Amino acid sequence: MSDQKITPVPSARPAYDYSAAFHAVTETLKSEKRYRVFTEIARDHDRFPRATWHTPQGAREVTVWCSNDYLGMGRHPDVIAAMVDEAQRGSVGAGGTRNISGNSHAVCELERELADLHQKEAALLFSSGYVANQTAIATIAQCLPGCILFSDSDNHNSMIDGVRRAGCDKQIFRHNDVAHLEELLKAADPARPKIIVFESVYSMDGDVGPINAFCDLAEKYNALTYLDEVHAVGLYGHRGAGYAEEIGAMDRIDILQGTLGKGFGCFGGYFAAKAEIVDAVRCNAHGFIFTTAMPPPIAAAATASIRHLKTSQAERQGQRRQVARTKRRLSEMGIPVLDNPTHIVPVMIGDAALAKAASDLLLERHNIYVQPINYPTVPRGTERLRITPTPFHSDELVEVLAEALVDVFDSLGLKRSASPALAAE
Repeated sequence: MSDQKITPVPSARPAYDYSAAFHAVTETLKSEKRYRVFTEIARDHDRFPRATWHTPQGAREVTVWCSNDYLGMGRHPDVIAAMVDEAQRGSVGAGGTRNISGNSHAVCELERELADLHQKEAALLFSSGYVANQTAIATIAQCLPGCILFSDSDNHNSMIDGVRRAGCDKQIFRHNDVAHLEELLKAADPARPKIIVFESVYSMDGDVGPINAFCDLAEKYNALTYLDEVHAVGLYGHRGAGYAEEIGAMDRIDILQGTLGKGFGCFGGYFAAKAEIVDAVRCNAHGFIFTTAMPPPIAAAATASIRHLKTSQAERQGQRRQVARTKRRLSEMGIPVLDNPTHIVPVMIGDAALAKAASDLLLERHNIYVQPINYPTVPRGTERLRITPTPFHSDELVEVLAEALVDVFDSLGLKRSASPALAAE
C-alpha cells in the first residue's frame, strides 16, 4: 500500500462554518425567549412531590408541580418491588429486539394486561408513547391502500409525525370541530379507507375531544377511529383505562394508544386494537422491529401499576380532590387559569419571556418547580405555566403555590383577574 500523502485541493470558496450555523440556531431561540433550560432534579421517594434541585451553587429542596407522574405511581411500593424482583431474577436489559431474544415473558405479560385493560384483542409495546403514535399511525395507514387520514389540528407532534410518515392523503379538521370533520368525510370518496385521528385529553389546554360524536361520524362514513389517551390512562375510568372508559365509549374505539410514563408512573408506549391490526403493525413497523425491546424490569413495574389502578380508586379520587382545590384557590387569588374539565391546570401568561421569568421566580424565590410552556408546544401568545397536582400535593402545598403565584404575578406586573366560574366550584 502506498504511503503517498493526499494534497488538499485549494478552494476558492471559504470552508463552511458548521459551528456558526449551530450557534445561529441557538441564538435565534434565545432572542425569541424560546431557548430551553433543563432543571436538574433528583426525586425523593419518601417525600414526593419534593425533589432536590442540583445547581452549580449546591443542592436545594424544591416542590415539583409539573410532573406527568400524575398519580405518583412511580414511587408505589408494589411497582418498585415488581421492578426489583424482575431485575434480580432475570436481567436489567432486554437482550435484543423482540425478534432476537428480547421477547421476554414480562413484556408479553404486560401486553396481555394492556389488552385486558382496554378490552381489546391485543396490544403492542413500544419504547415510548411518541414512538407508538409515530409508528402505529403510519403503519396502519400504509396497510390500507388509498387511505385518508383525518387529523385534529391540535394533535400532539407524535401524531402529526405519524400522519406525515404515512405518506398518504390527509385532511386536517379544526380542533374538536364535529361539523368540519363531517364536511371533510362527506367530500371524500366513500370507497376509500379512512382513519380519524384524535386525542381524549389534550395536554396543554386540558380540554377533551368529543369522543362519541367522532365515533358517530366514523360509523356513518365507515372510518376507523384512532384515539390517543396518553394523558388519560390510569387517571380516568373505573379501571383506569382512560377517558373513553370514563364515558362508556371504549368499545367504540378501534385503535387506542396510550403511555406507561404518565398515569402509570413507568416508561414506554403502546396501542391496543383487534388482533389483525396489532399483528399487521408487529410484522411491518420499523419503529417496532428494529429497536431493542422494553427492559423486563420496566415491563414488570408497569404491569404492577396497571393491576393496582384497575382496582384502587384512592389515587384517582385523591388527585381529583387536589386538582379541584388547586383550581379553586388559584381562581380565588385572581390567577388566570384556563377552565377545563380535567386534571391539567394551565396558568396563562401570554408571553414567552414572562413565562420564563415567572418560572425562574417560582424556583429561585419560592423553591417551586414549574416549567414554562412556549412555542412550538403552544401557539405564540398563549405561553403558560402547566401545573399538574397529584394526590400527594397537600392542602398546605396548594396554599404555598397560590401565594407564590400571587407574588410572582405582582412582581412581574402580570394581571390577576378572578374567574367566577371556577371560584364557584
